[in-house]
Amino acid sequence: MFALPRALTAALFAAATVSLAMLPASASRADGPKDNIADSVRPVPPVGNAIPDADADEIKKGLAELQQLIKDIGKHDLLPDVQVYEKAVRWALEYKEIYDGKGAKPATNVKKALAAGLERAKQLKSGQAPWATQTGSVLRAYTSKIDGSAQPYWLIVPKDYDFTAKTKHRLDFWWHGRFENVVEAGFMAGSPGTGGIIPAPGALILHPFGRFSNANKFAGEIDTFECLEHAKKHYRIDDSRLVARGFSMGGAACWQYAVHYPTLWAANAPGAGFSETPEFLKVFQQEKLEPTWYEQKLWHMYNATDTAVNIFNLPTVAYSGEVDSQKQAADVMAREMKKVGLELTHVIGPKTGHSYEKGAKAEVNKQIDAFVEKGKPAVPKEIKFTTYTLRYNQCGWVEITGLEKHWSEANVTGKTAEGTYELTTSGVTAFNITTHERDIVVKIDGKTILTEKGILTDKPRVKQFVKVVGRWAVPGNLPDELKKVSGLQGPIDDAFMDSFVMVKPTGKAANEKVGAWAAKEMKHAVEHWQKQFRGDAPVKSDTEIKDADIANSNLVLWGDPSSNAVLAKIADKLPIKWTDKGVVVGKDTYDAGTHVPVLIYPNPLNPKKYVVLNSGFTFREYDYLNNARQVSKLPDYAVIDVTTPPNSRYPGKVARAGFFGEKWELLENDGK
Repeated sequence: MFALPRALTAALFAAATVSLAMLPASASRADGPKDNIADSVRPVPPVGNAIPDADADEIKKGLAELQQLIKDIGKHDLLPDVQVYEKAVRWALEYKEIYDGKGAKPATNVKKALAAGLERAKQLKSGQAPWATQTGSVLRAYTSKIDGSAQPYWLIVPKDYDFTAKTKHRLDFWWHGRFENVVEAGFMAGSPGTGGIIPAPGALILHPFGRFSNANKFAGEIDTFECLEHAKKHYRIDDSRLVARGFSMGGAACWQYAVHYPTLWAANAPGAGFSETPEFLKVFQQEKLEPTWYEQKLWHMYNATDTAVNIFNLPTVAYSGEVDSQKQAADVMAREMKKVGLELTHVIGPKTGHSYEKGAKAEVNKQIDAFVEKGKPAVPKEIKFTTYTLRYNQCGWVEITGLEKHWSEANVTGKTAEGTYELTTSGVTAFNITTHERDIVVKIDGKTILTEKGILTDKPRVKQFVKVVGRWAVPGNLPDELKKVSGLQGPIDDAFMDSFVMVKPTGKAANEKVGAWAAKEMKHAVEHWQKQFRGDAPVKSDTEIKDADIANSNLVLWGDPSSNAVLAKIADKLPIKWTDKGVVVGKDTYDAGTHVPVLIYPNPLNPKKYVVLNSGFTFREYDYLNNARQVSKLPDYAVIDVTTPPNSRYPGKVARAGFFGEKWELLENDGK
């Protein structure tokens, strides 16, 4: 495979001895207070290098050849492994994202990606795919369920991997650091190697692209699972030996994946990074924070400190350089873990900044390898789990299916032995237990709720429990009612973690000013999906929406009932309504000529999917400058006053915002 210059490769994946200053292009880290000025925001990714016309013509000629080869190949299971190169080259030209280091020849990485893509396309057209059985570093790609885009990842395959055997292998994820100028071509042009990992015998190492530099949040979070699903189709992976690893921004990913999915991993090795938003921004960014009440609640989604008790379920070895400001991440996690009776194992590189110290790296690997060798238990004997949202609702054999109130703390602790399950709960109204036992006894909050004996089955069975009038019970036939469930619980950003379609209005808006705002914001949403999540947002007009779109995708409706035909069909079924008097939210009415409702809600045409009104993902340009800022900025709904123009932080003045209740109802206090 083609190789990047050593300094770029090492820095990109946080190797031990390379400083950030050695990167050949734009800065890879936030600039501290310089990036705290919302009226002066630099572009992310930055504008790329201009290249000579001759080089551009050469690339365009090769790109046309690659595109024709892809057409000739037609449908093929391995086609994404080729399409991803076409996308990388085309986007580099179309969006001026060509980045070369000082002294490098023009468009070096783009040309390497083009050459590799042409080679693969010719091989696949001739019926060959040697990369599919290649050991060492291999670039793979999948088609995302979210937007249909081709997304790349690197896999390091052991030299002794036998493609004909049945042995399953350990898999270590390695989430990369933040580099604003490493988009597809730069990521794909050369192997990342092993990053901060000393490879264990037989282990695969998977490096996700993560949809660029979004700290593996939202679509970047789903990328990990799509990579894993794709890798499982082509390689033998041991689900009991998955390891979470990363450095800097990748270390932040480790904390998030650890507390969100604590029993998925055999071990967790976060290096540096950040573990929450408010304290990190004060320390690293020296930023004065003035969040709204709902923004503070939404911090719970990615603040690993708020659910630090979940580390109880996952062997974790953190690493920090002794003099690295990002040591703060592990320090605050250690503090919060101590409050719940846990002790963080924290390896510190002496006199070391933002990099791995050689001896400390070896110690981290030694401890992680020991945990993985021991293996993850098939059924944990004890679990401790806290969540604030049904988006993250599973720990071992417990799945939480109902909360008293979203964004308030909910807890389940449990023990199991010889078919007896004892659980203690708070803030939870429903949950399931998955059991393989023949005889079971379930005790909840000190009372025996279920006893079953002699149930013979080869498959695990799921037992449901609900809280009715303050008491736990085994439900009969549960009513089919509208309520928040996992994957259908908000906030607005949740709609962009699964398949979605932007629905463009074709009619005339009831109010010209509002119509112009909606058109501009839709354009912004589409453009910034490409910039930050590296996909083409699917767009259809309201007259093009078919039953399949309603069945399979979240619909993002722009405009109002006068301009958008799909919105007109469901407007009277939404909790926020348009009337002759204006936009009505509960007892309040807002001038429809100057105010726009944005919201997320179960689609009345298919309540198993979302409908979103007038919003893309909710963080904006100011938030791109530091990954800790990249969190939801709006809750389940808001009313935007469009007389205040959109800026780098908000789509206009937020006149009102709130969370729907657990049955998707409006609450008098907006869910405060």
